[in-house]
Amino acid sequence: MLPLMSFVRDFRQLTAAQRHTFVASFLGWTLDSLDFFLLIFCVKAISADFHAKPSEVLGAVFLTQAFRPVGAIVFGLLADRFGRRPILMINILSFSVIELACAFAPSLAALMVLRALFGIAMGGEWGVGAALAFETLPKEGRGGFSGILQEGYALGSILASAAFALFFHAIGWRGLFILGASPALLVFYVQARVAESPVWLAGEKLRKERLAGSVVVKRSAGLVAFLPRFLFLVLLMTAFMSFSHGTQDVYPTFLEVQIGLTPRVVGIIGVLYGVAQIAGGFFFGSLSEKWGRKRAIVTAALLSMLAIPLWAYGHTALTLGIGAVLMQFMVQGAWGVVPAYLTELTPAPMRATAPGLAYQLGGLVTSWNAKAQALAAERWGGYSNVLAITVVIVALLLAGLAMLGHEAKAKI
Repeated sequence: MLPLMSFVRDFRQLTAAQRHTFVASFLGWTLDSLDFFLLIFCVKAISADFHAKPSEVLGAVFLTQAFRPVGAIVFGLLADRFGRRPILMINILSFSVIELACAFAPSLAALMVLRALFGIAMGGEWGVGAALAFETLPKEGRGGFSGILQEGYALGSILASAAFALFFHAIGWRGLFILGASPALLVFYVQARVAESPVWLAGEKLRKERLAGSVVVKRSAGLVAFLPRFLFLVLLMTAFMSFSHGTQDVYPTFLEVQIGLTPRVVGIIGVLYGVAQIAGGFFFGSLSEKWGRKRAIVTAALLSMLAIPLWAYGHTALTLGIGAVLMQFMVQGAWGVVPAYLTELTPAPMRATAPGLAYQLGGLVTSWNAKAQALAAERWGGYSNVLAITVVIVALLLAGLAMLGHEAKAKI
């Protein structure tokens, strides 16, 4: 209860402008996640519709992941040049329109192209939204805000799970994708309530002034000095992405195909572990204010391995549900530290581009994950061992990389 009370206190102390900015950034990531996970839950139905194997449909996840770095660069550079707020609105409209188009895909090949385009839009949202939020919020309580902001991803998973459980039988996978176009409405809220980042505005004022040559040289040197840290962030985000997507992307398929659970039960389990994700992200994000970012990440990563027996080898909906709740509490517990950590490690002139690019390049490296897990499961006759081996490898890798990193709590 103490972390929750602390967050409520910190949120109440925000100005109205800061609250609107945080809510908009949170909802942007939530609705982006919703559109991503709708496909994850519909793999079996899409494969049946297009007469393809689940591993072939999961190639769409590969393309989404592979093209996210493109979006991080394009939208990040635009946000650094023209401001966080207008680019965030364009970004939200982009992934909403593409999601709607997916509902009318005439073939698997067309769906693949659309999911690649969706990846570009998805790749831009996180970096722009995080920059807008953390350049507006105060330093105090940043860990709690980070945990909640990142778990917009988990809330999106919950919404996709609930939509799948409640509406799939009535409207099918195409109807769910039409429903997934609703995030476009968020643009009206951003337009009416959200202000531009004060850090970006200050930088824009400086850019309009004549800068001395020594200042330009100093800034260029600073960017070169940041390169080794950026490369480390890419490695760290590769481990993070493997941790998240390795435990989520094929899990609904595992529950339906191998265990034989109904869409309603799979959706309910998805809602339950989505709630656990939010709780874990907030808990470890808040804990990072006391422990530091590194220690919180390492602890959550290592504890995740304790959930493997129930999560991967359970035989009933109850045991698998408990395992999924425990697993995702730890996975997203580690992830809850990410927005604050990456923002604190990045210089202001590239804060809308570098964190998002590192984030999405990590996704590019692991973009093969879902398809590879599905192919391995099809070859070995089951998903359980594939899932278990994935968690052991990536949890240890993430913990090791985090221990090597810099501690940068509350630095901006």
